[in-house]
This record gives sequence, C-alpha cells and structure tokens, in this order.
Amino acid sequence: MAYQLLTFDVTDRIATITVNRPDKLNALNDATIAELGHAIDEARARDDVGGVILTGAGRAFVAGADISELSAQSPLDARERALAGQTVFRRFETSPKPVVAAVNGFALGGGCELAMACHVRLASEHAKFGQPEVKLGIVPGYGGTQRLARLVGKGRAMQLLLTGEMIDAPEAHRIGLANAVHPAGELLDAARKMLVTIIAQGPQAVALCIDAVTRGLDLPLEEGLLLEANYFGLCAATTDMREGMQAFLDKRAPVFTGR
Repeated sequence: MAYQLLTFDVTDRIATITVNRPDKLNALNDATIAELGHAIDEARARDDVGGVILTGAGRAFVAGADISELSAQSPLDARERALAGQTVFRRFETSPKPVVAAVNGFALGGGCELAMACHVRLASEHAKFGQPEVKLGIVPGYGGTQRLARLVGKGRAMQLLLTGEMIDAPEAHRIGLANAVHPAGELLDAARKMLVTIIAQGPQAVALCIDAVTRGLDLPLEEGLLLEANYFGLCAATTDMREGMQAFLDKRAPVFTGR
C-alpha cells in the first residue's frame, strides 16, 4: 500500500519502517498507528522480508502520542484508542520475523512503548527514553505499564512511570531497556548488521524462539519449559534442523530454506 506518514523500504531481505512526521517529532496520531499496523502486516506477509528495522525520521524515534487528539477524548474514546494501539504494537511483538528498533532520538510515551514492543532496541548516543504520561494526568495506554516492568524490573519501572522522568541512552542500556548504544551515524548499520546475523539462522527456529520467550513470560515456569520442549520437538521435524546439523558436521555454512 501507499504510506503517507511513514516509509517502507526493503533491501537485502530487511524491511526498514520509518515513522515520517519529523515536524511533529513523529508523534503517534491514530492515522500513524494504523499505518504502522499495515506496515508490520506487510513485512510479516512478504516472502522477500526476513527482518524489520523500525526507526524515526529526523531527531526523534517517536516523541509520544499526538496530544491534540488525546486532549479531546472521552473515556470511551480513550479506552478504544488504547486498545487499538495495543493491538498494533502486539503485532510487532508477536512477529515471527525479528524486529529491531533503531532508536535515533526521543522515544517518549507511545514511542517508548513502541520500542519496547520490538524484539531488540538499539539506541543512538542521543536517544532519550521515558514514560511521561503522569505529567499529563494519564497513564500509558499502549503497554508501558506492562512491558517496562518486564524489561527493567518492578522497582525501576515504578520510578520511571511515577516520576515521568526521562533517561539517556547509557542509563537505558544500564537498566536493560536498550540492548546497546551506538554513535548516531552508525545506528542503522548496527541494526542491519544484527539483522543480517539473525536472518542467516534457521527462520523457523528464530520464529519459535521469539514465540517461546513472548508467550513464556506469561506462563508459570513449568508450563514455559513444556512449551520449549514442544518447540524443540517441532524443530526436529524440519529440514532446516537436518541441514543445520549436517552443516555443522561438514564444517560449512548452512543453507536454510525455512522448511
């Protein structure tokens, strides 16, 4: 489809989705969230896409929600807006294809929530993270209260959520919100390099790892371990497992087909 508020480019099996409202610091209005939903669905459906980079144009990743829309919402509007955004972000989180957030600048509010819905977060040295919703008299609506604690622990999440404070990239890396910090000019190359490494692996194994971690976080340990054992068994039925094992024994690079 034709996108108005973001760009979608595919090169060497990597789809780059760029939120493209730099004059608004890529703030998430309803239309942008809808386009993000179409973009991740397209990436998931295309055979020529093995992984996704999500980033922002200009000096922000996504600087938050569009306050002009939020300021007029009724309680029912607010609930429906939150559910719609959560649904889109969940499609990023549950993508069987890896999604790397290249956080090039401000990732605040909905932007931090969007980054947390990705599988890996790489940050520019200039990136800033935060959930400042309490300063507007609201709570996060797109998953911030749930994913932040899962990533950084309850205590640190409570501090960030209750104070609304903004943290820089090194601090985000220290607490586990960002996986790594890179110079701004090297951020996209680092994201591409990571995805090249990931998509060279068995695609079914990658997808099952993503699903096992995503689903397993919500399960008791015993059930999570059973899920892992089931997926371990599923892999044994694939051509890719046989190819990977034989390639290891032959001391050569495997050629995976996704079967």
